[in-house]
Formats: sequence, C-alpha cells, structure tokens
Amino acid sequence: MHGISRLKIRFFPDFRRRERVRRVYIIFFVLILGIPRQGWGETFAYKHEAGNKYRILSVVNEDVYINRVFSHRARILNRVSIEITGVQGDLARHHATFTTSEELIEGGGGFRWGNEYVSVFDRDRRGRMTIDPQYYMPVVRDVPVFPEGDIQEGETWTAAGSEMHDFRKAFGIEQPYRIPFEATYTFLGNRDWRGSSYPVFSVSYRIFYEPPAVAGRIWPRRIMGASDQLVYWDPGIGQALVYEENFRMVFELSNGTTVEYRGRAGAQIIESEIMKKEEAAQTIAGEISRLGINDASVRIVDEGITISLENIQFQPDSAVLLASEKEKLDKIGEILTQFADRDILVGGHTALAGTAAGRMKLSQDRAAAVAAYLISKGIRESPRVLIRGYGAERPVADNSTAEGMRKNRRVEITLLEN
Repeated sequence: MHGISRLKIRFFPDFRRRERVRRVYIIFFVLILGIPRQGWGETFAYKHEAGNKYRILSVVNEDVYINRVFSHRARILNRVSIEITGVQGDLARHHATFTTSEELIEGGGGFRWGNEYVSVFDRDRRGRMTIDPQYYMPVVRDVPVFPEGDIQEGETWTAAGSEMHDFRKAFGIEQPYRIPFEATYTFLGNRDWRGSSYPVFSVSYRIFYEPPAVAGRIWPRRIMGASDQLVYWDPGIGQALVYEENFRMVFELSNGTTVEYRGRAGAQIIESEIMKKEEAAQTIAGEISRLGINDASVRIVDEGITISLENIQFQPDSAVLLASEKEKLDKIGEILTQFADRDILVGGHTALAGTAAGRMKLSQDRAAAVAAYLISKGIRESPRVLIRGYGAERPVADNSTAEGMRKNRRVEITLLEN
C-alpha cells in the first residue's frame, strides 16, 4: 500500500546572510501484506486498499557543516497525510500532503509551520512508483522494492532507487533534481522493540555521483552520501511499526563550497480515530463556559476544531505573556488534555497596525510564546505542536474600530483532524 521513503528538502544558504541550511527527512511507511510464513521465509508485498488513510510523524536531528566547519544544528518535524483513492490491477493511486517544520527553540518550543507539498503517484505491489515530473514528493522513490516469493532470514537483495530534490530555493534549479542509487536490503529476522518481537529488515545505500551541470545559480558537481536504515514491521496489523536511520550527505558545489549533513532520523505511523467535529466542538464550548474563560470561542474548520482566544494580552509590542493570560492558558490546557490524541496548531493573529513584516513576525512570536507555555506545562510534547504566524491576513472583525482590532489580536489553537 505504501512505501518507505525519506523526504529530504535542502535549502542552500546565502552565505552573506548565513541562512540556515537544512535537510528534512520524512518516512513514507509501507503497509505490508503479511503472507503466512512458509518454512523459515517471509513474503512481503504492498497492500493496496482504496479508501485507506494514514499519517506519519518523523523527527530529524542533524548537524550541518559548511566547508567542513560546523554551521548549526537543526531539528526538523515532518508530517505526511496519505489516502489511497483507487486501485486498478496492480497499481494503487496515492494522494499525499507533505508538511515540513523546523523547531523554533533548541530543546523544545514547538515547530514553525514550513513548506507544504501535494503529490499524486501510483505504486505497484513490489514497490515501483510512477509519478508525474511536476511532483517533488516523496523525495526517496522506489524504496523499498521487494522480490517475489519468500525472503529468508539473512537473505540480501538489491534494487535501483533515487532521490528527487526541490532545489528551486537552494540553487535556482527549477526542475526536480534526481540522484540515482542502488539500495541493498537484508532481512534480519526478528528483533525486540519495547518488549515485543518484530520482523526487521535493513536498507542501505551509498552515493558517489558526478552529475552533469544544469541551469541554475549554482549546481552540484559531486554528491557523496550514505544511508543506513532499520525498519521494524508488525505482522499483526500489517504495517511498519517504527523506522530508524543514520545518514550523511556531502555536496560539492560549482562555486567551490562544500555542504555536509550528518544526523539521525526516526518515524512512526500515527493512528487516531476520525474526529467527530460537531460532538467535540460542543464539548469544548461547554468546557469554556464551565471554566469561565473570557473572550474565547470555538468553531469547526477544515483542519479540525479551532479555539479562538481574542485579545490575548502580552507586554506591549512583545511576545511576553501576562500572568493573567497564563491562567487562561492553564484552563485551555485542561480542555486540550481531553483530546490528547490530536496534534495542535497554534496560530498568531494581529490587528492592522505597523508594517506587514512586523505584523507577521509579532504574530509568529506570540504564537510561539503560547506554544512554549503549553509545552512547558506538559499539555503536548514539542513534536506535536505546530506554530504559524498570519499577521493581519485573516481578520475576523473591522480593523477600523477599537473593538474590531481587539478581536483581531488573537491566538487560535486548532486540534488537527490529521
């Protein structure tokens, strides 16, 4: 049904401004058809069922080096939502949305909403993908590819794969950039994970590639890399349970610069029931009333359910919460704990005052302050909190009146559907 892939997006820096270079990984997990073992072997194939939906959460910790000198450390959150919309013969049509976010504060503080990509592709039972050139995601393709028949413990096989990168911002390369490789797989038998035994296979590949020049500001002259992965499977539920990876990637560029990424990645499928929005919204509205939370309302949105906190108070022209607002957020936290299986998006909004850039930054900083407070109180772990600043782009009232501006200065917390 689904393949294991790593989503990697690299943003190349303007070295005069020393912007952040980052590598983003996301795992595109595989649901397998666990055919009963015959003797000592295991047979794997992709399982395709129209209407299946799932989402994946992965976290990447990486160090970035420029010209062999340490530049910075990054922590990246990746979310992917996938639906199989149809099956025809051996092919399944996948519709997927990929979102990448970077941690605002090292050590925990929520993740800034990043890039969002939509992709449509077909995959056959053995793992081969067919995808239109317009799509950048998933980045790692044709991984894994399974052989026919039983796979015995210790058996190794190989198959071609590729990485496809979005280098538009990085290098000014407008088309998806392909890096080929050959992956080696080994079925390792069963291993323990959290007290239970699961089948495990490894995926490894090495890259040494001297690509031709392409149109762009700069381009890779030499690419070297290594990826070593372990994938744990749960035959009982027929899907991947957890993924671990060590990686290293080096780009030697046409302007003489070398950029290197080193790190670890991990991911898992996140399961949650379909949200009963009407019922949940009524529950939240009742709790807001019971707890006496002023200037708060709830509404249903496409993404899930949004709790809006109007006129939330900070110190003047800052993102420092007043003590009274922390008391309000403590009450909101009581409500959020009732929906502990949902990730949250904290969105900041401002009134129409100052510059657009200033409004955007202030709204993001204030959303980050609220997110950090909720994380510090244990309401959610950092990887389950997304942060987004909207500035004055989404007013709910007339900015020409004091009352309207008060309503527009708000923070919204959305319980996410997926």
